[in-house]
Amino acid sequence: MPFLNIKTFSRLLVTVTLTGLLPTVGFAQTDPAPAPVAVVAPDPAHAPVAATAPAAAPTIVPAPATPTVASAPVAPTIAPAPEVPTDPLLAALPSDASALGGYNVMIADRGNDRILIVSPEKKILWQYNFTDIPPGQGADDAFFTDGGKHVITNLEHGQVIRIIDVATKKVIWDYGHLGKQGSAPGYLNFPDDAYMLPNGNISVADIRNCRILEISPDKKIVRQAGKTGRCWGAAPMLNSPNGDKPLPNGHELVSTIGDHSITELDQNWKQIYKLVLPFKYPSDPQVTKAGNFLVAGYTNPGNLIEINRAGKVVWTYKPIGDGTLNRPSLAIELPNGNVLVNDDLNARVVVIEKATNRILWQYGVTRHPGSKPGYVHIPDGLDIIKAM
Repeated sequence: MPFLNIKTFSRLLVTVTLTGLLPTVGFAQTDPAPAPVAVVAPDPAHAPVAATAPAAAPTIVPAPATPTVASAPVAPTIAPAPEVPTDPLLAALPSDASALGGYNVMIADRGNDRILIVSPEKKILWQYNFTDIPPGQGADDAFFTDGGKHVITNLEHGQVIRIIDVATKKVIWDYGHLGKQGSAPGYLNFPDDAYMLPNGNISVADIRNCRILEISPDKKIVRQAGKTGRCWGAAPMLNSPNGDKPLPNGHELVSTIGDHSITELDQNWKQIYKLVLPFKYPSDPQVTKAGNFLVAGYTNPGNLIEINRAGKVVWTYKPIGDGTLNRPSLAIELPNGNVLVNDDLNARVVVIEKATNRILWQYGVTRHPGSKPGYVHIPDGLDIIKAM
């Protein structure tokens, strides 16, 4: 029904009242407006409507609630989420997660004073930060012990060995005096490659003291290979040992810097084998499934070799270009046959396919040290553990 404003209604009332007193024709000639207002319905496209109504009409006649219902809820409820910027350097890295064969990687990120565990998809699963050392003097190596419940690490520049509980991130054992070099019981001089042995003791290469130590949980020196402070000469001397890999048969595989050799110690720690290597700075030798030795050459450019006991090199990695290594310190053969290596001064950890020498996976951006997720700074050690 058409709505009439108050003034129009008043005029109609006057019209009705005067109809019985005056001729209708005379009224129509003086005020023609009321008739159309009473019979014209509002046009929704132009509401409100009053042909002769005064200007105040829009404040009284409400506009029909027509076309706003369908579009009203769209804008406030479906706002797009802001895009997360993608780091183009990370996006360009080799990222074949299958290259690791189902293993997570622990990285001793020395330059950032931390230890990381990262997944094949490069997610940080665990992080431990050193807070009581000078910047840049973090873990030189880190290895899992006790089925992954603990991590044993040596701070080469801090002169200590520590065992860290993974669940609580607490130091549960240590040996050495932080920041103090020495050769007396309880002291170390640039410790490298601390391992837990099957009997619960700790083995470590004490580089500048030119010895390998076995240390009991109560911090007693159980035995020693090499002569403290005597770095030159024939066996039993060890010329700056920087690796002491325990072998399944109870032997130890030792690398020595001064004479660029690897030496095998038997279960009594007597030297039974020695091989001079074809580069000047060997680091942290490991054993492959074939029984050969996998050794990193800690030089720039760096290289990796797999060499058999007869001294024949059966595999080498020394490319040019983006694959070039810069002081790699540790390489291990993964169960799937690929090689995992920390490329220290290129700020990356890589997986190399031996058959093609291609880098299949990389954590860290080449020559771009950093601490953000995806970056490392002097990754100096590594280990693996089966991904859950």
